[in-house]
Amino acid sequence: MTHDEIDIIGKNVKDMYGTFMGKVIGTITDIDGSIQSVGVDCGSQGLQQIQYEQLVVQGDVVIFIPKWRLDSQRLIREKGLTLRRLKALIDIVSENDDMKVDAEIIHEKYKSKLSSLDETEREIKAKLEARLTELDEQSKSAKMLLFDAKVQYKSNEISEATFETVKSCTTDMIEHVTHETAEISNVQRRIADLDAEVQSAIVPPQKHLQESAVSYLNNDETEQSVENKLPEAPSHDPETTPTESTSESEEQTTIPEPPQQVKSETEDKPEDNDWLARMEAQ
Repeated sequence: MTHDEIDIIGKNVKDMYGTFMGKVIGTITDIDGSIQSVGVDCGSQGLQQIQYEQLVVQGDVVIFIPKWRLDSQRLIREKGLTLRRLKALIDIVSENDDMKVDAEIIHEKYKSKLSSLDETEREIKAKLEARLTELDEQSKSAKMLLFDAKVQYKSNEISEATFETVKSCTTDMIEHVTHETAEISNVQRRIADLDAEVQSAIVPPQKHLQESAVSYLNNDETEQSVENKLPEAPSHDPETTPTESTSESEEQTTIPEPPQQVKSETEDKPEDNDWLARMEAQ
């Protein structure tokens, strides 16, 4: 146990936003003398055993760091480093195909590491959601206390000084809740961004090329089928060009029959013809 670890005993413990939590009254050490956990007297909440890694000594005060914050930072750090190495490996293979066989072993190792972090990530996500629910309830309680103090002040049940004290304390607590909520939201967004980067890095480039090729062939076959399909005959006579109009008109246009000679009524009557013949004979 180092001198700094011994100095932790008897000091006040506060959270990251300065709220008093309790006082360190003792430690639990391992066989090698290193501190495993710290006992903090939290008043009405009793004695709390806090992991030593969650405490940071700053002068006469010990700062408490939430467990979700440490776990999420560790996850982001490990996942980010593994992802960077995986991208570097892909770049090396793309520049030198001779190293592809050797790189596959390391590639599978990094993929296995990312898969092992998935379970840890699910647990951290659940903790973050649970903490957000707790913070929301705390914010509602603080606002209720402030509103009730205002009612008491207006009804002359408490003095203005007491109301201002309640207002100051509840406002500080609401600000702390707001800051922690924003920090959790940032952590959730960072984890989501890492998930997207991991998915794009794990999918092999060959798969993208194959999908693009299949898509191109399908489109090409569709275009060929459309081109090979004969158009249906139009329902009306299409307009023809001047060079084609002569030949097509000769084939399609029928020659009209000559008009019949119109006979006079005298020609149509045989009796009149016979009479004229007899006159000429006489």
